[in-house]
Amino acid sequence: MKIKLHWQVAIAMLIGIIVGLVFQNIYSGKPEGAVYSLIVSLGTIFIRLLRMVIVPLIFTSIVSGVASIGDSKSVGRLGLKTFVFYFFTSLFAILIGLTVTNILEPGIGAKIPFNDNFDPNAINTTSSPFEILIRMIPLNPFNAAATGDMLGIIFFSIFLGVSITKVKQESRVFLQKIFNSLFDAMMKITEFIIKLVPIGVFGLIVKTVSVAGFAMFKTVGLYMLTVTIGVAIHFFIILPSIYFIFTRINPLIHFKAMASALITAFSTSSSNATLPLTIRSVEKNAGVSNKISSFVLPLGATVNMDGTALYECAGVIFISQVMGLELTLAQQFVVVLTALLASIGTAAIPSAGLVTIFIVTQAIGFKDADVAVIIGTMLAVDRPLDMFRTMTNVWSDSIGTVIIAKSEGETNLYPENKIEN
Repeated sequence: MKIKLHWQVAIAMLIGIIVGLVFQNIYSGKPEGAVYSLIVSLGTIFIRLLRMVIVPLIFTSIVSGVASIGDSKSVGRLGLKTFVFYFFTSLFAILIGLTVTNILEPGIGAKIPFNDNFDPNAINTTSSPFEILIRMIPLNPFNAAATGDMLGIIFFSIFLGVSITKVKQESRVFLQKIFNSLFDAMMKITEFIIKLVPIGVFGLIVKTVSVAGFAMFKTVGLYMLTVTIGVAIHFFIILPSIYFIFTRINPLIHFKAMASALITAFSTSSSNATLPLTIRSVEKNAGVSNKISSFVLPLGATVNMDGTALYECAGVIFISQVMGLELTLAQQFVVVLTALLASIGTAAIPSAGLVTIFIVTQAIGFKDADVAVIIGTMLAVDRPLDMFRTMTNVWSDSIGTVIIAKSEGETNLYPENKIEN
């Protein structure tokens, strides 16, 4: 009997934890050797394969999707629905993070060890959250593709897709065929890479457990618990409730449809790396058309970061509590607004939220040197939190896609409730 993909990944994670702990105990957190290098290389190769396909997949997906939508009014309507959904779910997430952190106060009494190896000058931050809006327009689309600038790629892809709908019919049909064919080819490559998910996950988990271990987690346990509770509320209560209100479908059905993508998001900690599997799950299992998924999902993987937004808000409140500072309501409002904008510009890669958290701390007047040690400690325990919030990001993207598909009149959702994994 063939084991479903999400169970293969779960088994790979379990074995990875066990092997990682063995290396952790043998080498005291600094594992080495040919066998270890080979195992870790499996995870590295897997991530590189996923990152290899991301740019061409997003580009061909959005262009073919937008071009197939038809007139610019339809694109505008779809875009408006997408941004409204992403804006409000991110706002809900931030408010949850703010509330939970103020109630549990994880920073009060937390003993953060000094870490003089953490250099805040090495972190690249955006000078202003509003720079994100400007950065959406690439000076050179080819350079945006080469550097992995997702906002720039998405902007150009939408622009090109809309322009294709405006050219004469002969050229439009020709270009649509080209981009549809390219997208089909990229999906074939993606399907091959997806088969390697369990092997890649095994390598990634071994590296994470063998290096980080569990000792540091005790120091900031309440902080980790606070973020976990906040993300769990958003993942298990808020998003399923929104989904049920707008679709009247049992959220468990959708969870089953997205199981493979969610567990991949959990293990890779990257919304972009998970995107190929997210698209596959939403189209094959949830029954959403490529016209909708190819527009909504790539956009969501870049700008819809519910888990990251919640984490940034909770993280800044935690930092202020550690420093013995009580933020005013006005300052907390600035945190909410800045976290919302900063999450939009967060790269969909592991621990990217720790980079953009500097934007939020700067917005309320903290200097990098003041918070560097605390953020350095947060970085040491960030991996499991990053895994959970990335899974939440992908969960939100997929729910938004189904809701928008239903609002656009698509009724063949979850065909016969047959789930392919």
